[in-house]
Amino acid sequence: MKVLLDTHAFLWFVLDSPELPQRARGVIEDASNDVFVSMASLWEMAIKSSLGKLHLPIPFDQFIPQHVFLNQMLILPIGVLHLHQVQRLPFHHRDPFDRLLIAQALVESMPLIGRDATFDLYGIQRIWN
Repeated sequence: MKVLLDTHAFLWFVLDSPELPQRARGVIEDASNDVFVSMASLWEMAIKSSLGKLHLPIPFDQFIPQHVFLNQMLILPIGVLHLHQVQRLPFHHRDPFDRLLIAQALVESMPLIGRDATFDLYGIQRIWN
């Protein structure tokens, strides 16, 4: 199965946070799954890090490649079809990064691992508890 991580799911997984439910952790750890991190999440982390809202244990330019590699994750680029889907989404959710993740999950037919129940309004499969 292919799955897409919400930004906080990625961070909580790689930082071994107890905030990540066991079900979500199990899906990420299952070697038979292809786990994707969106370029949108990387962009969001870069912005939050530069604003001092996200504190990483090592510099961003080392943190991301290290954890993507160590956890055998794949980076999902942002494509025109994803942006077209964002344009068509109703405004149940206003956060631009989350809207892009929702669009990518829809276009790529991937479940999204994340805690935000508002995602469910878009008809995507969400994995959390």
